[in-house]
Amino acid sequence: MLEDVIVATDNKKIESLAVELKVPVVMTSLEHISGTDRINEVAQLNDWPNNTVILNVQGDEPLIPSQLIKKLIAFTDDNIQFDITTAISALTSKADLLNANVVKAIVGADNCALYFTRASAPFNRDNPSDFSLAFRHIGIYAYRKYALQKFCQYEEAPLEKYEKLEQLRALSHGMRIGAMEFNEVTPHGVDTLQDYQKLKQLMET
Repeated sequence: MLEDVIVATDNKKIESLAVELKVPVVMTSLEHISGTDRINEVAQLNDWPNNTVILNVQGDEPLIPSQLIKKLIAFTDDNIQFDITTAISALTSKADLLNANVVKAIVGADNCALYFTRASAPFNRDNPSDFSLAFRHIGIYAYRKYALQKFCQYEEAPLEKYEKLEQLRALSHGMRIGAMEFNEVTPHGVDTLQDYQKLKQLMET
């Protein structure tokens, strides 16, 4: 439902467009270092109950399928052992494995994310051409309000700053991230000008 959707932004142009489209919007501080900090401000302003499940669909992932959002909500409800949940998909090309703009997720037992990296990982020592255990991270997160607040109380972690990946803040401080595999087609996010041009062309067809 539209009332369950909020655009969180510090950009007046985005705010104006949201108002024009009658989409709920909240202007947030210019001081946030990550999108998660921005979402936390909205959660606090709205005084949501601590167990409220909040989904963060990032602006650079505009083509995330609605089915993925529904599945992640169900995964989050079924896996309360995780502080944060997110989505991954199998890598299908060596080019993506080598691309630093494609974030890789390393996943252990029971869907528990061990690490996220821009590097080509994990590496099969015995068969370097094999990347069957490599997954692409999809930029969507879900967390209950109390876990979101806990995350945002931590300072930016060295690994987060090093790789420019905010989820490493959570892992650095011992929070558990659950990774749900979703292997339907999910377009890449917008990380480069070329990505933006491809997306614009796709949306105009």
